[in-house]
Amino acid sequence: MSSLSCAAAAISTPPSSPICRALFPSRLHPHFSGSSNRRRLCKYGVRCSYTEASIKEDIDSAPIDISADVRTERVVVLGGSGFVGSAICKAAVANGIEVISLSRSGRPSYTGDVFYANWDEVLPGATAVVSTLGGFGSEEQMQRINGEANVVAVSAAKEYGIPKFVLISVHDYNLPSFLLSSGYFTGKRKAESEVLSKYPSSGVVLRPGFIYGKRKVDGFEIPLDLIGEPLERILRATENFTKPLNNLPASDLLLAPPVSVDDVALAVINAIKDDDVFGVFTIEQIKEAAANVRV
Repeated sequence: MSSLSCAAAAISTPPSSPICRALFPSRLHPHFSGSSNRRRLCKYGVRCSYTEASIKEDIDSAPIDISADVRTERVVVLGGSGFVGSAICKAAVANGIEVISLSRSGRPSYTGDVFYANWDEVLPGATAVVSTLGGFGSEEQMQRINGEANVVAVSAAKEYGIPKFVLISVHDYNLPSFLLSSGYFTGKRKAESEVLSKYPSSGVVLRPGFIYGKRKVDGFEIPLDLIGEPLERILRATENFTKPLNNLPASDLLLAPPVSVDDVALAVINAIKDDDVFGVFTIEQIKEAAANVRV
């Protein structure tokens, strides 16, 4: 007869406790950028006691203490109270990821301007930073929020040793270069360049087009999905017929399929969980990445 008792709980291991590192395989994501059997760490303490009634008295059957140091994902979402940011926060929590939101409005974990953020309170312990920062306004305002604010965030994340940065950017819609010279697009591309240069093998840039879902503005809910969802279905059903038009200037203003805010959020989760995911994601690749998480 034998008895086996084990208890596992999320704990912080005292410095005097014996420590060993236990590696557990994460879920594999069959993504086009390649996937391998990567492993992640999260914190667990495991105490196991095993005794055997028939063993001799000279055999040490004392309880064995094992502390496995395993790291959970912890993501900082910049602009987490916004339309896309709040969807990312919800998707992260649903997938067991700890979330800290930094936003200038709403009810985030931390409130503040990214230019004056106290990164010491936000970034330590994070495994990824996701930026949804962006907006419209004057040329100067768009350069500042779309470009400079994201550059500041990327630099801070790199300085604090955060291993991954995910940026929500924008599709270029095949626009002529003179239209892409506006502060909105130049700011976004400046932010992309900063992510890809400082995180060449782990930075992720998502370029969705029109993002639909239920968006709240000043307390009112705008059902963008009533337009976006049927339009996405129509464009995907007719894409074989419209492909010859794809190279025409500004053609994607009409032909680029919308993306649901849930798909964008799940593509972010895929990027956070899979270390082999990096680079620029097109609209179609965002859909594929989201499907990887749904499987």
